Amino acid sequence: MQQQSPASITSLSEFTIRGLLIGVIITVIFTAANVYFGLKAGITFSTSIPAAVISMAILRGFPGVTMQENNIVQTVASAAGTLSSIIFVLPGLIIVGWWTGFPFWMSFGICAAGGILGVMYTIPLRRALVTDSDLPYPEGVACAEVLKVGSNPASTAAAESVESGGAGLKAVVVGSIVSAVFYVIVQTKIFASDVFQYFHIGGKGGATGYDFSLSFALFAIGHLVGLSVGIAMGVGALIGWGWAVPHFTLLHPAAGAAADVAQGAWSHYVRFVGAGTIGVAAVWTLGTLVKPVIRGLAGAMAAARVRKAGQADTLPRTERDIPIGMVALVSLGCLVPVAWLLWHFSTISGLGSHALLLTVGGVIFVVILGFVVSTVCGYMAGLIGSSNSPLSGIGILVVVIFALLLVLSVKSHLPPEAGKALVAFALFVTAIVFAVASIANNNLQDLKTGQLVDATPSKQQWALVVGVIAGALIIPPVLDLLNHAYGFLGAPGVNPATALPAPQAGLISALAQGVIQNNIDWSLIGTGGLIGVALIVFDGILSRFAKPMRLPPLAVGLGIYLPTSVTLMVVVGAIVGWWFNRRADKAPKPDATKQLGVLLASGLIVGESLLGVVVAAIVAFSGNSSPLALVGPGFETASIWIGGATFVAVTFVLYRWIERLAQN
Repeated sequence: MQQQSPASITSLSEFTIRGLLIGVIITVIFTAANVYFGLKAGITFSTSIPAAVISMAILRGFPGVTMQENNIVQTVASAAGTLSSIIFVLPGLIIVGWWTGFPFWMSFGICAAGGILGVMYTIPLRRALVTDSDLPYPEGVACAEVLKVGSNPASTAAAESVESGGAGLKAVVVGSIVSAVFYVIVQTKIFASDVFQYFHIGGKGGATGYDFSLSFALFAIGHLVGLSVGIAMGVGALIGWGWAVPHFTLLHPAAGAAADVAQGAWSHYVRFVGAGTIGVAAVWTLGTLVKPVIRGLAGAMAAARVRKAGQADTLPRTERDIPIGMVALVSLGCLVPVAWLLWHFSTISGLGSHALLLTVGGVIFVVILGFVVSTVCGYMAGLIGSSNSPLSGIGILVVVIFALLLVLSVKSHLPPEAGKALVAFALFVTAIVFAVASIANNNLQDLKTGQLVDATPSKQQWALVVGVIAGALIIPPVLDLLNHAYGFLGAPGVNPATALPAPQAGLISALAQGVIQNNIDWSLIGTGGLIGVALIVFDGILSRFAKPMRLPPLAVGLGIYLPTSVTLMVVVGAIVGWWFNRRADKAPKPDATKQLGVLLASGLIVGESLLGVVVAAIVAFSGNSSPLALVGPGFETASIWIGGATFVAVTFVLYRWIERLAQN
């Protein structure tokens, strides 16, 4: 990399007020969309690429705009796709009946302090996991390509680019409109929300079934995660609903409709099998990271020695992180509100007699586990993308470990009625660690993009801090809105028919309760762990003898414990996305066509998710669970046929339109 003079460093437009403002606005919008979609589907999406396209479209008319400035915008906005993952834990406090809403300052403190710690923790990892690593970083590389071709219209690559001609923005907008309109029609009940069938097997004892959600957002997630992950989730669904659900329904027969029997078995047994699989996959990943972490820390210390020697200017601009001393200072500063939050929570929850122990122990746990999970998430984001890294597995591991520590340290010194408070405290600490993990999950992906577009790492790191604060401000009110409109499945007093599934939050809260109240069935998690070991071995064989195709154990675990209403449409999207990319390879402009496919998928997610938040507001203010319904239950069969046929037709038309758009 050519070293730049101080003058060129100063003149480069990168960290600007206008870029930060645009990034914050996009962050607020996409965070709201991600919160809703994550609670509904159990998956959040990366917002870097659509943010980059929107940024280039807005800033194109301004003077002095650079590729690096657009990169700062997407860096700020990418916090929407990551910090919103806190919804995988925080609603658990509602589900266990401890909170009835989301106290703003406590929720903000969890998100902001944990998120900024996540930024700081990944800085020493940059050299090991980004600069000196051969990890693919699929989303980071794709975002860098979008920035390059969209910000350099003079280059040959850009001349053939879809973004430089405005086609990229058109793909995002059209995708958003189509998915939003389809979602609204689904809310009218004219289109069905899903195509499903449940049936008894083995007489009347066993049951199983399937559920295809007619969701363009889920379909688009499949396109983005790719064929290997999609197929792996399909394998997980097959294990869960082809073997586990029939097995447990036959083992524990129950009376009732096939759907109720199958869903009951999945909720009480199969999800914990999936949790074991995910946990083993996450631990295996951690074991592969010891050497890269040590190398990264050594690199950060070496850079600190160079600065201390007064030779900071000799470091290339593209190798300048936030100084390690400042990293330590900011990290310590974040631990102050963390300590206060833990002290406050323990005193108001009836655990005041052990507040000091819980606070000190909780802070130490956040420090150590925060760094560990940052490493795991950073590595997995580099391997399979931040949209599909092991946040679910991380939450499971963290809550089980901390709950066990509470049982060993303080439970015996408290009265039995304090058990619920301990469950809540375990979820509270897990939420802080999860906020750390969620940002670490994204930061290295952004830094990979920055490496490819010659950005300054320190400026990206400060930009992500800005994005964290913006996201932390919007998450609590959106969560409150959705809680009042729908509630979360499993929470006291909610209507199961309309409640948001919040699958990860439900599972993690169930694990916390099971460990602390000593009523968890460890054999289920053990079974899942054995499946995870088998999958790790099988994936290792594939990596040696069938390298293009992999079967990520984490994705299989997700397929086991997410409902088929989520996984099956993701599998469909992955297969269709693979088919589209195969066709694109034969087109005159294959790269441009594939980029447009990615942008279309991003738009499909954003449109449906944003309308979901709007409809939630209508539900909350009207008190009507189906405020847009135009037809009654008697139209259900017709709505399945009409909705399904329309979904297929619209998908076909959209992809053909994208192919033609790429050639213009």
